[in-house]
Amino acid sequence: MTTLPYSARIRSGRAGKGRDRDRDRGQDRDRGQDQRRDRGQVAMEYLGFLPLLLLVAMGALQLGLAAYAANQAGTAARAGARTAASYDAHGDPRSTARSAVSGWLGDGGFRYSQSGGRDITATVQVKVPSVVPGLDGWWAKRSATMPRE
Repeated sequence: MTTLPYSARIRSGRAGKGRDRDRDRGQDRDRGQDQRRDRGQVAMEYLGFLPLLLLVAMGALQLGLAAYAANQAGTAARAGARTAASYDAHGDPRSTARSAVSGWLGDGGFRYSQSGGRDITATVQVKVPSVVPGLDGWWAKRSATMPRE
């Protein structure tokens, strides 16, 4: 009997089941050793990637807080300018602007100034809370101008 390559024996239907099974067992045994050496590799790769992932998440959160502080500063500037521009307004423009800012945000820092004669311009600065260490001292500044009524 001539010895045919394995692929030819498969096609001709003459593959020895015993020999093929033994050969497959040897491959499984080698594959098991490779898998044991790779065990835990994904966990180590994840641990290496985790600091970068946390840094990106903290940066996104910081950007969201800055946008929220800018939005609150704009709302407060409009409220302060509206109160200052109205002749029959009840209340102080600064306190009106301060009450337009969320309590937890305004407690960190709040500045109000106004100027003008015929048109009133109110400027509000709100301190941006920091999530990332070392990024303290940012202020969101917005102004609003209202005609005197």
